[in-house]
Amino acid sequence: MTDVLDWTWQYDGVILLTGILCAVAASLPGNFLVLRRTSLLGDAVSHAVLPGIAAAFLLTHSRTGAVLFVGAVVAGLLTAVLTELIRDIGSVDEGASTGVVFTTLFAAGLVLIVQAADAVDLDPGCVLYGALEDSPLQTVRIVGTEIPRVALTLAGVLLLNLLFVVLFFKELLISSFDPGLATTGGYSARLVHYLLMIVVAITAVASFEAAGNILVVAMFIVPPSSALLLTTRLSRMIWLSAGIAAISAVAGHFSAIVLPRWLGYRSISTAGMMTLCAGLCFLIAALFSPSAGVLTGWVRRVRLSLRILCEDLLALLYRIEERGSVPGGAGRSDVSNGQSGVFGDAGFEYLAKKLLCSRRLLILAGWIQQYRGNLVREGPAWRLTDSGRRVASLLVRSHRLWESYLATEGVGPGRIHRQAETLEHYTSEGLRNRLDTGVADGAVDPHGSRIPREDDFRIPPVS
Repeated sequence: MTDVLDWTWQYDGVILLTGILCAVAASLPGNFLVLRRTSLLGDAVSHAVLPGIAAAFLLTHSRTGAVLFVGAVVAGLLTAVLTELIRDIGSVDEGASTGVVFTTLFAAGLVLIVQAADAVDLDPGCVLYGALEDSPLQTVRIVGTEIPRVALTLAGVLLLNLLFVVLFFKELLISSFDPGLATTGGYSARLVHYLLMIVVAITAVASFEAAGNILVVAMFIVPPSSALLLTTRLSRMIWLSAGIAAISAVAGHFSAIVLPRWLGYRSISTAGMMTLCAGLCFLIAALFSPSAGVLTGWVRRVRLSLRILCEDLLALLYRIEERGSVPGGAGRSDVSNGQSGVFGDAGFEYLAKKLLCSRRLLILAGWIQQYRGNLVREGPAWRLTDSGRRVASLLVRSHRLWESYLATEGVGPGRIHRQAETLEHYTSEGLRNRLDTGVADGAVDPHGSRIPREDDFRIPPVS
């Protein structure tokens, strides 16, 4: 497969490794930015460190060295301090103060970068989208082995971020959810915030040369946001975000190799494709999240609606049995031997109209109840089985108990039926018994209909 893709480990392997290191390193502190609802602050720090980077370039004429990191850290801290200062003094929300600070500092950084470009090999495009494709070309010799310099730097940043999360996990956790509790616990939530900003700044500046600002900002926000849709436990969220970041890096690099051939382009930015794949991972999480997914929520709503329709069908057939006929001459009902059924097309039309559903949904509900053994179809007729009659009687009992209870609570006669129709589907046996004891007359409902007993139509156990 690597031959088909023109893959070489000496070149593509280094790009892939660099992308994974950058993505995972950024995702670790990004979890706490997302939890604190300060994702824009991560974006702001990533942009606002540019003045510090440019100043370091003008001083050292080099893209490496401790001065560069110090300049980035100072600019990152300045962003966090100025954001809080403007928010407190100007009485504006955090999003507005963040926008003011990072756009101003970012503009200043671009001006300085244009000046620095004459002295060093640096340009705004490198800062924005990086040059992952050039990362294998710049190496350092360690113990006689040539190692890509950017990959080595990002590996150190990843180790730093991992140690930061592990050592300050409790402090980060508490200060993210309840800064007041963190302060009463004996440590400063603001200090933890500033430490997090330092880590974000270091990660951003270490990623600029290889991945650029776009990728690092995406990895600060998108993988943690995707993980948050998939779990509610912080430890699991951190591991999931790291995994999603790594998957995005791998898929992005392979896409950058394959897509140009399919689309007729000469090349595609690897960092851009990694960002796009991270966005696709978020889309998948947003669609299929167990708790907040769009499709899973739709499936739950459809299943709930179908369950209610199936139960309402049994309850309606039970009421028809009570009356012994279908009102209005819609079809006919046979009550021989104490069992009834709704016959003919007119009967089905009556059921669909009463249940406010289409004929197809009605037939689907009938099939489901037949599969469960609650209905049996004899020719053109549906009949309740013993188990179906038991289920229906409990549902009708719940409905009429709720009507009686709501009537005693002063709910108007025109509203009790509609409210009872909703509540009847979520009533347990214990709640039915409590409603029964709380109703003045447990024999009939406010409409004069008999309330079935809990042991009506109870099926005896098989001996």
